[in-house]
Amino acid sequence: MDFVYFLLIATISGVFAGMGMGGGTFLIPLLSIFMLVKPSVCQCINLLVFIPMAVITIIIYARQHLIDFKFSWIVSLPACAISAVGALVSVNLSGMVIKIVFGAFIALIGVVQIVILIIKAAKNKKKAK
Repeated sequence: MDFVYFLLIATISGVFAGMGMGGGTFLIPLLSIFMLVKPSVCQCINLLVFIPMAVITIIIYARQHLIDFKFSWIVSLPACAISAVGALVSVNLSGMVIKIVFGAFIALIGVVQIVILIIKAAKNKKKAK
């Protein structure tokens, strides 16, 4: 029966990843809360799942000429380096610390998105006048 739950969690994660939200936003909490997987293992699974999804996404967007490869290296290389450092650091952290950091990160993203929406609404309101 666990296989069915893991499959359901993978499906939910894949749907949200395909919509651009980031599958790890759902994958990590669902695995740790409902399937009792250790947070460090959830992070590892998330990184492994990300690889094929990233390759498929790059292929799709590259075929549509939506990737500026000259600019993408400026973003990709530092992101990969910082991700490697983060992975090395997270191996030595307790599960509770990882949960707190991940929760704070998700909350911060929510606050930033709300601020962006408020700023856009204010700009649209000024344009309408």
